Amino acid sequence: MRFIADLHTHSRYSRATSRDMELEGLAIWGKKKGITLLGTGDFTHPTYFAEIRSKLEPFDEGIYVLKRGERETKFMLTGEVSNIFSQGGKVRKVHTLIFAPNLSAVEGINDKLRSLGKLGSDGRPIFGFPAKELVKIVLDISSECLVVPAHAWTPWFSVFGANSGFDSLEECYEEEVKHIFAIETGLSSDPEMNWRLSMLDNITLISNSDAHSPSRLGREANVFDCPLDYREIVGAIRDKDPRKFLFTIEFFPQEGKYHFDGHRNCGVVFSPLQTKANDYLCPVCKKRLTVGVMHRIEEMADRAEGFIPGNSIPCIHLITLEEIIAGSLGVGVGTKAVEGEYERLIGAGGSEFAVLLDLSPEELKRFTSPRVLEGIIRMRQGKVHIVPGHDGVTERSASFPRRIREKGKYLRNR
Repeated sequence: MRFIADLHTHSRYSRATSRDMELEGLAIWGKKKGITLLGTGDFTHPTYFAEIRSKLEPFDEGIYVLKRGERETKFMLTGEVSNIFSQGGKVRKVHTLIFAPNLSAVEGINDKLRSLGKLGSDGRPIFGFPAKELVKIVLDISSECLVVPAHAWTPWFSVFGANSGFDSLEECYEEEVKHIFAIETGLSSDPEMNWRLSMLDNITLISNSDAHSPSRLGREANVFDCPLDYREIVGAIRDKDPRKFLFTIEFFPQEGKYHFDGHRNCGVVFSPLQTKANDYLCPVCKKRLTVGVMHRIEEMADRAEGFIPGNSIPCIHLITLEEIIAGSLGVGVGTKAVEGEYERLIGAGGSEFAVLLDLSPEELKRFTSPRVLEGIIRMRQGKVHIVPGHDGVTERSASFPRRIREKGKYLRNR
């Protein structure tokens, strides 16, 4: 069975998250997007976990479905934890995804974590013990759990982050590194960037939306061809099995909020070479620049750009349908005009991923405008122009010629 899975989401109990991030809303938007399997997110939060228990029922081994409401979308039990701790004379901040096989395992994880911190303060709780201890805690409760470093390259809260991370998985997880089979590449990097590091050759690269609102589901995702079963899916990830784990769906990493270096308040966007040439200092305020993901990968890479390992899982890059529509109309993404056209297109095409990935230009021509069709075709060809995200901000323009056009120089200095 071939299906799309987005395994990193959040609930309305996480900070800066939409009130619509609840199981019913996730299921409805999963169907709109064409996503078969979603992570529940936030299973450590007591109130949300109570909702998970009361609203979901087993569909298959380790896979759940709503008791009432939209049942096409299935769920896997997932959560995210933040560890802030000192190691090697430096403050470390590492976010970690946890996949659990059943409700009993989640109960055990929550019982243990409850004794070590406050679970109800946020959907992504914070603990003061090292990330390697989290691996041990989780796997002692159930060896079937999967522990994955989240958005592995973001500057502030990740295993490889420029501001608080490590230079290798072994440095972070020490004796527990043998249990780390995968990392999440995050929105500001993609597999092609990670392939430049030989130390990740045996690590599976997964991609997820980290969605804080329903419309953001699927902006990154994974495509599997296996039974819709927890053990099969986790096994495909652990084994890096290309027969079962087909490819990942990626943001164009330039759109990620931390792809390049810069200062948002000063309007400075720098490539790694420009940052080094300026001694890591902002030319406007003279303070240290926020070093982004591309810079960090350049520092750690031992291969040239374009290298493809023999055992790599391939990837494709997409722009969301809402952004393409907004560009074609010359308006903002959140406008009524975009919402109306989005609903019309997915109604005619079946789902967002069907429109973006599956339908031929001839099929799309029957119900899309020429400019939307042009945008989809150019996106499929990778002919896009993006001002790289930097220092926590992504610049988007509703101008169709700017957002979807032939590749060109995208560096900008001020």
